[in-house]
Amino acid sequence: MFRRTRNSYFEAERPRVEVIPMIDIMMFLLVFFVVLSVNMIAGTGVDMNLPGSKTTEDIEEATITVGVKKDNQFIVDGETISGENLTSRLLELKENRKVAVIIAGDKDVELETLINVMDSVRGAGINSVGIAAIAATGQ
Repeated sequence: MFRRTRNSYFEAERPRVEVIPMIDIMMFLLVFFVVLSVNMIAGTGVDMNLPGSKTTEDIEEATITVGVKKDNQFIVDGETISGENLTSRLLELKENRKVAVIIAGDKDVELETLINVMDSVRGAGINSVGIAAIAATGQ
């Protein structure tokens, strides 16, 4: 059997597919999306700077997250709404089932704004209200 040999340096025997760079790119994308999602509140996709608390608990029932940004924007289900429409939007989402509302507010949101959001939640007939916080370390 006669086997053909390479005649020049630039002539390849057969093409190769390099898999290692593709794996590197996939790992980079995975790490990028994990790091990006760590700073977002579940259900809103909104970047929040939450205050810390020593007594945080995980909530395991059906929840609606209301995001409150420091410029008094309200985010429900990824949709920015006004304070006047908050109660009606919560009534739509409630749909005759028992739900809990978690208020996720920036550290710099005024207390009066949070109380107004709580009043809107109670006005929608929802009595289970919590405030989102991150677990504080130290004292």
